[in-house]
Amino acid sequence: MKILFPSRFAILFICFITLSFLSINAQPNNGSNKEIRSWYNSREWLNGLKLKPHKSVNKQEFSKQYHLNKIWWEKAFSYLKETDLAALKPGKHLIDGENVFATVSEGPTKDLVQTKWEAHKKYLDIHYVIEGKEKIGIAPVSSASVLQEYDSAKDIAFYTSKGKYFQSSPGTFFIAFPTDAHRPGVKAKGYDKIKKIVIKIRVSE
Repeated sequence: MKILFPSRFAILFICFITLSFLSINAQPNNGSNKEIRSWYNSREWLNGLKLKPHKSVNKQEFSKQYHLNKIWWEKAFSYLKETDLAALKPGKHLIDGENVFATVSEGPTKDLVQTKWEAHKKYLDIHYVIEGKEKIGIAPVSSASVLQEYDSAKDIAFYTSKGKYFQSSPGTFFIAFPTDAHRPGVKAKGYDKIKKIVIKIRVSE
């Protein structure tokens, strides 16, 4: 019985098809910076949400966290899309138990000296101003100095740092990862009060 072996061309063709399939189906967080930017800029992950991510969002970290637990992000963005945010009462609103939940606050913003840099380890934050405007600072935790050690019960540590400040207003959201120290609630010129929602998403390892 004569055994037929595939030709060298056939073997190379099969390898090419296999590699192409793996490349197409690879998650963006495992790809190059260019692939991640392309995926991020497509905004398909917003699932129709009309809000815009701020330019300060860490695209690589977002891609990593998003693909580790896509369902949590989908629930968070769906909540922002489908909920009448203006009608939400202040307090805690569960979205997916303690995995994804929202905290709504309403009241005065503060002078810069009355606020602190903070960061979390168990949760990351989506910050969105529903009404009014505030300033929010963003800085790498790696370059910040610890002011108050991490409290695991409250999932927060405080820092001193130099960072960039951005104006946060309706239409644009910010994301603060554990690698980001952030300083929210700073008074913006001409605005003394805001209504704001912070969606907390459990960090995926």
